[in-house]
Amino acid sequence: MISVSSFADSSPYPPLRVECPNPGYAAEMLSNIGACSSEMSTISLYIYNSTILTDRCQELSQIFHKIAMVEMRHLDIFSHLAHMLGADPRLWTCSGKRPCYWSPACNRYPTQTESLLKNALQGEQDAILNYRRQAEQICDAYVVDMLNRIILDEQIHVQIFRELLAEQMQRC
Repeated sequence: MISVSSFADSSPYPPLRVECPNPGYAAEMLSNIGACSSEMSTISLYIYNSTILTDRCQELSQIFHKIAMVEMRHLDIFSHLAHMLGADPRLWTCSGKRPCYWSPACNRYPTQTESLLKNALQGEQDAILNYRRQAEQICDAYVVDMLNRIILDEQIHVQIFRELLAEQMQRC
């Protein structure tokens, strides 16, 4: 069995802190928890992938399950940051002035192994770009430190999915 720590960077997460409440930064954290490209979308997709792969490739099923557990930690962190920054940390994001709730309809659900891996890889790469953009725009050192730490985990996920794609998972 693969340990959860092998799917996350070994460095510790910084403390959960913010310099002060900030509605703009809170909205960014809400997008990380409840937008279509969010931790919630990733978790739900990886649980789906884990489930449909159980019978045809137990190892890959377990990999998705373990990565989902790391993503759950990210969801928890971003939820706490959103709350500390002044937002109600529901599974929603801001669309203009209106809240827009997260939906499983946000996800694409490929079922073929190669497509499923490519979809996961693209999602991880998109998350890294989004978190880097946020880290460049946000002027709260605590939030930026956390974003940069989470990026390290996402980079490990990119590496895992690239390796799995290279293997083509023919044995499954």
